[in-house]
Amino acid sequence: MARASGSSSFGGRSGPTMWPWLAWAVVLLVADQVTKTLILDHYRLGDSTYITSFFNIVRAHNTGAAFSFLADAGGWQRWLFTGIGAAATVFIVWQLRAHPGQKLFSFSLASILGGAVGNVVDRLMHGYVVDFLQFHYAGWYFPSFNVADSAITVGAVCLILDELLRVRGKA
Repeated sequence: MARASGSSSFGGRSGPTMWPWLAWAVVLLVADQVTKTLILDHYRLGDSTYITSFFNIVRAHNTGAAFSFLADAGGWQRWLFTGIGAAATVFIVWQLRAHPGQKLFSFSLASILGGAVGNVVDRLMHGYVVDFLQFHYAGWYFPSFNVADSAITVGAVCLILDELLRVRGKA
């Protein structure tokens, strides 16, 4: 199968490669794991530090997915979400290899990749994801989250934006 000129992901040919995108994913993964290690080393479960009138640092454990979805499912969800993360990793790397020159698309996928791997590492190491960023207002608390969750969210928003821009360009 012939590849489009300049779309190789590996050395030997000119053109965009997936390596800068994988490097971005690694930067996000490292930032996520370093911040989680700091929380685990300095906070006990439930400890909280007031930062502003709307933001705290708190140590929370999430055995579920986003917004604690399936958190009380009995343990099997750990392996389900780990498997989903592993499958997403393979798919994203495949897409990054195929489309390294599409900057917004690749940035989006690399951000999702870094976050997904960060949360998979937590599930494998601890059996839960370490969350620590907590926003609140007038007694209402948004579910705690982490750097990985932020990367996934930014990546998803950028992926939607990329699709909207691509479709608009074809209209």
